[in-house]
Amino acid sequence: MMKQSPRTKRIAKHHKRFNSGGKLNLVALMDIFTILVFFLIVNQSEVRVLQSVDKIKLPVSIAEELPVENLVITVLEDTVLVQEQAIWQKATDGIGLTEQENPLFIEALTKELNYQASKRLELTETEQEKGRAVTIIGDASTPYVVLKQIMSACADTGYRNMSLAVEQQAQQANGEG
Repeated sequence: MMKQSPRTKRIAKHHKRFNSGGKLNLVALMDIFTILVFFLIVNQSEVRVLQSVDKIKLPVSIAEELPVENLVITVLEDTVLVQEQAIWQKATDGIGLTEQENPLFIEALTKELNYQASKRLELTETEQEKGRAVTIIGDASTPYVVLKQIMSACADTGYRNMSLAVEQQAQQANGEG
């Protein structure tokens, strides 16, 4: 074997290093993913997302309390949904959700609320005190009479802890809403 000059050794070392293929430093990637997961876990609880329905424009509110996940009643122009299941449609009885009370609608809603309550008979201490929790999502143009009927049916079936879904109004810089 011939004696190699320092330059030849350097070139051979250089070719050996760059022709061996790239190595992936997994330690750095694991650090990045750990930080990303930690960030997502910490920040996920700040925003509550209710079911989004394109047909509904929520009323605006300055309330700061975040909603909790519970039974959801969605009021559309011609349909009422409980947990995304249609329980009443305008076409079924010919009477819409208007300024008058609709006994068929109230009966259907009461039946569904009783069914939902029967799925979980055990009540927490808070539910025994305040009643079962329900969130009502309705368009800003939903007549008050309709909301009153829904709230009355909820109260009659033990869903007394009611929340109305609203869009939070942005706070102005000077602190006024």
